[in-house]
Amino acid sequence: MTPSASAVSRSPAPPPGGGRVLAAAVPRRITVQKVASATAGRVTGLELEVVESGATRAGDIVVVEALEEKRVYDQLELTDGGLVHVAPGDVLAGALGARAALRGFVGHCPDMVHAGDVLHVLNLGGVIGVATSANTDYGLPLKVRVLGLAVRGGAVLSIRDGAVPPADALAAPCPTVLVAGTCMASGKTRAAGEIVRGLHGAGYRVGAVKLSGVAALRDTLAMRARGARCAVSFLDAGYPSTAGMDDLAPMAKGLLNVVTDRGVDVIVVEMGDGIVGGYGVESYYRDAELRAAITAHVMCANDLVAAWGACELTRAYGRAIDVMSGPATDNVVGERYVEDELGIAAANARTAGARLAGLVRTYCFPATAAK
Repeated sequence: MTPSASAVSRSPAPPPGGGRVLAAAVPRRITVQKVASATAGRVTGLELEVVESGATRAGDIVVVEALEEKRVYDQLELTDGGLVHVAPGDVLAGALGARAALRGFVGHCPDMVHAGDVLHVLNLGGVIGVATSANTDYGLPLKVRVLGLAVRGGAVLSIRDGAVPPADALAAPCPTVLVAGTCMASGKTRAAGEIVRGLHGAGYRVGAVKLSGVAALRDTLAMRARGARCAVSFLDAGYPSTAGMDDLAPMAKGLLNVVTDRGVDVIVVEMGDGIVGGYGVESYYRDAELRAAITAHVMCANDLVAAWGACELTRAYGRAIDVMSGPATDNVVGERYVEDELGIAAANARTAGARLAGLVRTYCFPATAAK
């Protein structure tokens, strides 16, 4: 897969702060049919002003036309979380960004866009970029043709506008549950959801944060559906993904402070992708303040080798695992290995969600959990 000549940047997503003015550009109006969730509410109608070319940064909103129809990865998540099929000729608004999925697509944000450039839809949330690698299970990503870069009042429209700012420190420590995994599709979202459900059911006010990955609403919506009184993600901080980010800590502290301010008793943090990968997850562990704030550490492992490796790696990071979940605990074989050989409590989110939440509760609220 060869990038277009308006090629391409492999640099990490920039920090929040949009509003770049394109003084010389003359906009035209385009009617959009489908607005992707990655636009983070910045698109308020279907009539958009666009300019035909401009320098870009991750988070800028771009209008494109679908060039084909796919049988896999053929859907787009809208701003309300609903999914719709994408057909050739559909006009979409999405956010420029990167993806680095082991079991999915890899791509980056272009430095420039021009009307007519061919880009790709990198995920169902509508993150759009230049694809450089695909996965044989999914084929190639959906091709789209650039119609223009969205502007408002002469300035580039970006999800960085009005985003939650980063922070240097945690304002007020709150019991925090960190749910991480050895890889994507290791059961993290299911585990986080069951923990939210159990803590909410026990009467606690639960906040939720998705801190790494590529933008989509389904995880935060699932947390809300299970009882979280608020749920935010890196998208709220102005990032379409965390691919290529070397340090998530300032963004993480900003989002955690926002959730703490909403009067929660406990925060459940889900880290997308794996503790080794391209989304900066390890930088959460490297930050001493964030590491010290982990009250309960839940790891989701795909298999027993991954479970063993996660134990070794997180010890090196400075924070041991408290509870193991994921496919490695799907039956008694895995449970026995995790508990007897690794010395960690095992609780499968699909078959023992209440037990998983209960174990987490003993770490976060030992006094009340014992009653």
